[in-house]
Amino acid sequence: MTSPNGDSASDSLPSDRYDDDRSVDVSEHVNGALHGDREALAQLFAHYRPRLWRMVNFRLHPRLQGRIDADDVLQDAWLMAVDRISYFPRDASHSPFIWFRMIVNQTLVDLHRRHLGAEKRSATRDVSINGGWQSESTSSSMAFHLMGHLTSPSSAYNRVELARQLDVALEGMNDIDREVLALRHFEELSNSETARVLNMSEQAASGRYIRALGRLKQVLEVLPGFLDRPS
Repeated sequence: MTSPNGDSASDSLPSDRYDDDRSVDVSEHVNGALHGDREALAQLFAHYRPRLWRMVNFRLHPRLQGRIDADDVLQDAWLMAVDRISYFPRDASHSPFIWFRMIVNQTLVDLHRRHLGAEKRSATRDVSINGGWQSESTSSSMAFHLMGHLTSPSSAYNRVELARQLDVALEGMNDIDREVLALRHFEELSNSETARVLNMSEQAASGRYIRALGRLKQVLEVLPGFLDRPS
């Protein structure tokens, strides 16, 4: 593939130009990627790019928001995907999206280690087993994005204190429940995709999500003024 700037497929980030309704093309491009076709891989990456961007936007640590551009993260992830095309999943039961998400996940881990490693953070604290995120990282991201929806007037001090309390409250949730909530509500993965990421049954993932939503509501209700905001 050649970009408008003349770059090769291995260098340029595929744009968001894929037609979601052309499902037959997904199968064709999966088959092409299995045979090492970088153009087919680029088409698939472009197809999933909006979802991968949503993941990056959520998972990027609050201290890096505004400093790191999500498109730059995806560019690095794309280059990694090209390098790993020989590992493209051959099992039809494994979604190409989950494979791309795993690569973006590793790109974010490396980025966090590089930028936050010197800020009293152990490089091993960002990610847990199964490629998931440690409680501190996930709760911080959730708190950051939930605070972004807080529109009621409050002083800077009150917002800082509220953010601190919210972070502490989210830390008190069960790790798996919090991760299921992050995947389903913030990354907007399907239940089957969530189950695959966390290596659990779809029934278990669904039950966890329902429980996590109830727990999140309880968390928000005990924070003074958080739910008392204009609709």
